[in-house]
Amino acid sequence: MSVVLWIVVIAPFVGALVLLVVGAYVPKKTAGAIGCASVGISWLAAMIAAFDFLQKMPPDGFKTTLYAWMNVGGLNPSIALHFDALSLVMMLVITFVGFAIHLYASQSMYDEDGYSRFFGYMNLFVGSMLTLVLADNLLLLYLGWEGVGLCSYLLIGFWYKDAANGKAAQKAFIVTRVGDTALAIALFWLFALFGTLDIQTILASAPTRLVAGGAAATWIACLVIGGAVGKSAQVPLQTWLPDAMAGPTPVSALIHAATMVTAGVYLIARLDTLFTLAPAAMFAVAIIGTVTLFYSGFSALVQRDIKRVLAYSTISQIGYMFLALGVGAWTAAIFHFFTHAFFKALLFLSAGVVIDAQHHEHDIFKMGGLKRALPVAYWTFLTGAASLSALPLVTAGFYSKDAIIWAAYSSPLGTPWFWGAALVSTFITAAYSFRVLYLVFHGEQKTEVSKHPGVLMNLALVVLAFFSITAGFIGMPESLFRFDPFGNFLQTAFDTIPAAQTHASHAAEVGLLTASSALGILGVFTAFSYSRRGRYAWIVDRSQFAKAVHCFFFSGWGFDWLYDLLFVRPYKALAYWNRADFIDNFFTGLAGLAKLGNSVFSAMQTGRIRNYAASMVLGAAILTTIVILRIKL
Repeated sequence: MSVVLWIVVIAPFVGALVLLVVGAYVPKKTAGAIGCASVGISWLAAMIAAFDFLQKMPPDGFKTTLYAWMNVGGLNPSIALHFDALSLVMMLVITFVGFAIHLYASQSMYDEDGYSRFFGYMNLFVGSMLTLVLADNLLLLYLGWEGVGLCSYLLIGFWYKDAANGKAAQKAFIVTRVGDTALAIALFWLFALFGTLDIQTILASAPTRLVAGGAAATWIACLVIGGAVGKSAQVPLQTWLPDAMAGPTPVSALIHAATMVTAGVYLIARLDTLFTLAPAAMFAVAIIGTVTLFYSGFSALVQRDIKRVLAYSTISQIGYMFLALGVGAWTAAIFHFFTHAFFKALLFLSAGVVIDAQHHEHDIFKMGGLKRALPVAYWTFLTGAASLSALPLVTAGFYSKDAIIWAAYSSPLGTPWFWGAALVSTFITAAYSFRVLYLVFHGEQKTEVSKHPGVLMNLALVVLAFFSITAGFIGMPESLFRFDPFGNFLQTAFDTIPAAQTHASHAAEVGLLTASSALGILGVFTAFSYSRRGRYAWIVDRSQFAKAVHCFFFSGWGFDWLYDLLFVRPYKALAYWNRADFIDNFFTGLAGLAKLGNSVFSAMQTGRIRNYAASMVLGAAILTTIVILRIKL
């Protein structure tokens, strides 16, 4: 298993190295084949490793060490991997969904400049995420953590000739650095307390080293939350993700479905024991998830850009995962990550087909009537929207989302505010999802289709659509068929008991399932009414208050304006005021002194022999005079 696990991680890095070094000198088809094959090999190796793990089921997981990384001041981490149920699920999703996105991108990006560079970055992205989720210690995890941050910058700004894309990439990099700094401080603190950054060692000794509910446990957990909030685009560090839509559509699919934004969810789940010792931090995670549900849901309702709608929906679905983590429902959070990866990748890739077919148009109000022209995109987008909306019984999103709602209700850490917000968000999600579907694919066709998807693009869509329906059947609730092999398997990775208790009423679970289903269906019909009759648009046009609310939601609740006012402008003003500070003057003075010396010595180099001869005579005379004077004295 050791060799196979290392192939999983190393194969994408090898592909990235080849593409970034020699990719510009090989044909595009060869570059695409290398990019796809490297991730495909990683996926096949992941399948082999998973099969072997399921056969043996080691109780404490499996560890493999490549070599000792360093030994400095008592810090001696290794380049090592830890393989258990949690990392197995993450690994399979990253490699499989990543491979599907690579296949799609090999055709959708074929006409773009920098084709090999694109796949080099994509391979590097997948490799960094695999390093993150399989790392045995927090330092190696942090290396992968920063790797995905770097790759997100490179890929969001892939079309760097457009200044707006560069600004979006910078924004993503800078905002996530805020959370990364908090996580780095947490790592320093953990090393100071435990003398190691080995994850399993920290989790095993945490109950004896940390006081439950104590200041140290709470502050460390809060710093970890800071890192998770930044990477997973949760309030208040969510502003970078909608702007990240500046990158190519396959990049958006990869960031939202299998990498980057799910890193924060994984981090909190991996450090479950630490969070169990910090109830206040867990409550904060649940609050962040709940607030994010409303923020992103209402923002998505009024967006015009098809990719921004999906971006806000990702923020919302990660909010569901945070809510589950906050009430201790670790398996429910990872189950929703599992299903979300399929239907969110599907939605982005279907949207990419639409954008390409509409001359790179993103405005959903300038589209329409594409159901017949793009049948595969229509049916796959419908499948993804249905799963995102948690339509009952036949979608994967129904089972994972209702597992979270049930956990928020039955957990001792849950409150009516939590599960009530999750229920209301089901209606909002269905409304904005089907609003896009109706406006883009139904009604009158406004623009002719300029490009049809290729075979590999359609293949990726169909495969992802299949799993968007069927992936939920391995986690059915107790009130339906009592078939939950996914949850039972995943629970082996967690030391803590699931927060959702069995003493809760069976009738209550059925009631929540029914309420969630009804609200989802109501959201679908609300979107249909909006697209057909335009009642809500009329209200916004006639009411000043409605216009203000619409503008508020459209701007992402004014977070960008607020941060610009509180942080960006003061920082720029301070930098301008301090542009000539004394430290700069000191180094500027040194440079001026060196320049003066250069001028003096340069003036002496005239190139005239008689000047040099006169200088030699003068020097000889001065030297003779000095010698005579010394003799007389």
